[in-house]
Amino acid sequence: MRSSTVMLDKCFSQEVTEGGSCAAAGFDAAVDCSFSAVTCATNEIIFYSLPISIGEPAVSHSLPLILLWIGACSIFFTLYLGFVNFRYFGHAIRVLCGAYKEPGAKGQLSNFESFTASMSATIGLGNIAGVAVAVSIGGPGAVLWMILMGFLGMSTKFAEVMLGVKYRITPQAGSPHEFAGGPMYYVRHAFERYGIPFLGPIFAAMFAVCCILGSLGGGNMFQANQTFEQILHVTGGEQSVLYGKGWLFGLGLAALVGVVIVGGIGVIGRVSARLVPAMAVIYLSACLFVIALYWQDVPGAVVTIFREALSPEAGMGGLIGAILMGVKRASFSNEAGLGSAAIVQATAKTAFPVRQGMVGMLGPFLDTVVVCSATALLIVVTGAYESGQGVSGVQLTSNALEHGGAWLSYVLALAVFLFAYSTLITWFYYGEIGATSLLGEKKWVSVAFKIIFLTCVVLGCAMKLENIVNLTDALFLSMAFPNIIALYLFAPEIKRDLKVYIKNLKA
Repeated sequence: MRSSTVMLDKCFSQEVTEGGSCAAAGFDAAVDCSFSAVTCATNEIIFYSLPISIGEPAVSHSLPLILLWIGACSIFFTLYLGFVNFRYFGHAIRVLCGAYKEPGAKGQLSNFESFTASMSATIGLGNIAGVAVAVSIGGPGAVLWMILMGFLGMSTKFAEVMLGVKYRITPQAGSPHEFAGGPMYYVRHAFERYGIPFLGPIFAAMFAVCCILGSLGGGNMFQANQTFEQILHVTGGEQSVLYGKGWLFGLGLAALVGVVIVGGIGVIGRVSARLVPAMAVIYLSACLFVIALYWQDVPGAVVTIFREALSPEAGMGGLIGAILMGVKRASFSNEAGLGSAAIVQATAKTAFPVRQGMVGMLGPFLDTVVVCSATALLIVVTGAYESGQGVSGVQLTSNALEHGGAWLSYVLALAVFLFAYSTLITWFYYGEIGATSLLGEKKWVSVAFKIIFLTCVVLGCAMKLENIVNLTDALFLSMAFPNIIALYLFAPEIKRDLKVYIKNLKA
């Protein structure tokens, strides 16, 4: 998950400055300042952490309960479903490549289009900046734990995507081939199964509200803001023609986003099907180019990663720190447990929920195991994390890429733009489905959300709204609470459907 991976550490350590006057600041600073108290209170609840002191001398760490909640779910479903992530990995690849045709299946997007649409939301700035934070704070050892969490997250993603397809609905009677789905729908069924139907609408509404606000903050304003900052950096910073004109860049970006989202999920899916492979190839090629230049250091970098992951010099305290940082970054990068991927993959043209779940579980593999690992190896093999001198995030990744030539900073700027743009168009759809599930399938709801979303694109480029984005980001992560509860309630059904599908596959 893009914004969380970059800003989450700030949430954990954020302090509210006292004694200052919000009204005395500029307009955008005043708006941001007015949200500081709400943001701080929300973060203290959602990111509540247990203090941990380990080792001699004692090394202090904090364990966010939401991290434990998401991580425990991934471990549970990996074991409960008999390592579905490993056993049926090959089958998932074949489905994604079109080996199982369903010509008469209902839906808006193909297996591949629905998958790339969901990947356009998860592959983002977290793969560039969040990984850099993990390595700079947790050390190279965090990489191994990040990869492990990526594999485990595949099982969670399988479960939520499968449910998204199974319990999708046709919101418009006149369009039987068009579906809407996701946790805001299957959460209701989960509580009905256990005889407590009154809780279903409450938790579904909770998810929808968090999804809407998260799409406007982490899925929108943060993406727009960071894209503008990176473009501003490569065009000269304060000497750039864009300096002080964030609103102008925002208008252009909003226009590009508007051209796609006005066409609905069909256009979003087709654009994503072309954009995701292109941006992945561009970014991975840049990383592999630099890694190839340092090919003699690759074995040593791999040894360093394993050594510090399993027996760091800092002792047990350092080991726990590396584990926490790696797990944290993986969890908040691939969105396994949040249920977001189920929203767009519920539109897939398929009559087999388990089959689409297989496709969905490839998301954490591509996001974390492939893209995040490439970023991490790049940073470790070039030694950029050692010479960073406090630099982290996008700048640390940029420093690592520039070991292969200063021109690669422009390639990174292009990658950041593509990653952010793809995230914007898919998170619009997530937020729109959240809004229509909450307010009803009415045209004015869709039109109003489009206007609000595009306005936020401009605001994200023109204003410094860190507290507002942090607040919506916290609510964004809150989607994990109702979603994972539903996954646990559906666990026996998920396992049973998986067994039936595999039995029929072998027949």
